[in-house]
Order: sequence, then structure tokens, then C-alpha cells
Amino acid sequence: MATLLRKIGLIRLHNRDTEDPKHHHNHRGGGGGQQSASLRGKGGGKSGGHKQQQQQQQQQQHPGGAGDASPGPGKGKSKRAAELAARPGPAVAAAAAGGSLVPAARQQHCTQVRSRRLMKELQDIARLSDRFISVELVNESLFDWNVKLHQVDKDSVLWQDMKETNTEFILLNLTFPDNFPFSPPFMRVLSPRLENGYVLDGGAICMELLTPRGWSSAYTVEAVMRQFAASLVKGQGRICRKAGKSKKSFSRKEAEATFKSLVKTHEKYGWVTPPVSDG
Repeated sequence: MATLLRKIGLIRLHNRDTEDPKHHHNHRGGGGGQQSASLRGKGGGKSGGHKQQQQQQQQQQHPGGAGDASPGPGKGKSKRAAELAARPGPAVAAAAAGGSLVPAARQQHCTQVRSRRLMKELQDIARLSDRFISVELVNESLFDWNVKLHQVDKDSVLWQDMKETNTEFILLNLTFPDNFPFSPPFMRVLSPRLENGYVLDGGAICMELLTPRGWSSAYTVEAVMRQFAASLVKGQGRICRKAGKSKKSFSRKEAEATFKSLVKTHEKYGWVTPPVSDG
């Protein structure tokens, strides 16, 4: 029995002495290792956050890239090109300021051309010796004329009508577009109320030379009025004497609509060419 007890004690002593001392050391220091690792992690997080803050400051100071002290060979040029592209050009700046300068200058030039031409026309008409026509400006506008036609062929029935009705003149209105003399004026009869003679509803006048197709910048107001006087006689124009209808005045709106309609008709079917004997 004593021998058995001694053997058991020896076995215990042998097991205790043969256990791995590192196992006991790691087991005892495990908590401390984890704590140091945790501390190291916290320290690393603080240093990482500090570095990240520095990188953000550098990016704000140098938008070209984080940590770039100076732009690379192509970065400066691309940045400059982007800035230049973002700037508005002269045309864009002019449009933003209220429109392009070219149309405004062109419109001013057209106005000057039209004004000079019409002033010359007025001077030429004032010097006419036969007092064929006379001009009054509507509301003192150089571009809106009332023209009095004082004479037609004295052998015509229209001249006879004028004498019998004490009509001193045939009154017409001419308005000149912005691009005159390169476009024709709009011309219509105001009074008296005429029938035939190529005078249509509203006082519109059926004459090819008053259309863009038949117009020439060489035509003068005097030449147009002489052509109109001839067409009145040729078309057997008469002063309307019918009761009620003779006092009805012509309308500009109706004249414009009639003229637009007749232009479309003639563009489709053509204009009638008068015989050579008619001049």
C-alpha cells in the first residue's frame, strides 16, 4: 500500500515537471496580450484618422489630386483648357447681354438705306413739274405715305368720273418695309371707292410689280404711280356711284387679305402678259 502511494506521488510530480512552461505563460498573459493589441489598435486608429485629416486638407488646397504638390505634365494644361472652355465667348456674351450684335448692325444699316432712298424720292417728287402726284407723311413717319394721284388719262372714263364727282385726286397709302428698296411697298387705294381698274376688295391693287417676284429696287415711287394710273385706265376703272356702297370705305385688313390671296393665285397660274399693242 505504501509502495502504491509512493508511485502515485511520483507520477504527479513527473506530470507537473514535464508540463510545457510556455503554455502556463501564455495562459497567464493572454489577457495582457489582447489588451496590448487593443491598445495598439486604438493608437493606430488615432494616427490613421490624423493622416486622413491631413489628406483632406491637401485635397482642398490641391484639387488636382491628393498628395500632389504640383500638377503633372498634362494636368495643368487640361485644367487651363477647362477654365477657358467654361468662359463665354464674345457671341455668347453678346447673346446674354440681349442679343447678337450682327443683326442689330444689319438692321441699322437697312434703316439708313431705306431712309436715304425715301428722302431722295420725296425730293424728286417735290420737283415734278406736272404735279402728277403729291405726298403727305402719315403721323410724320417717313415710312408711311399718303399719295395723291392728281391725274389720269384725260380721254378715259375715269377722268370723266372724277370731273363729274368733283374728285380732285385718288388717294393711296404706301407703307415701306424694313428692307425697302429691295422689297416692294404695300400699296392700296383709300378713296374714292373704285370699281374695276385692277382695284380689288379693301382697295388692294392687282399689279405684278408690287409683288416680291415682280419688284425691282430700281423702281421709284413716281414710276409705280404712273404704272398704276395706266392700269386704272386699261382696266376700265370707274368711281363707284351705287347707293350705300359708294360711301363704304376701304379696309386695310381686307386689302392685305385680298392681296395675299391674289399673289397666291398668280403664283399658281401665272400673270397675264398684256399684248404688245397695249404697251
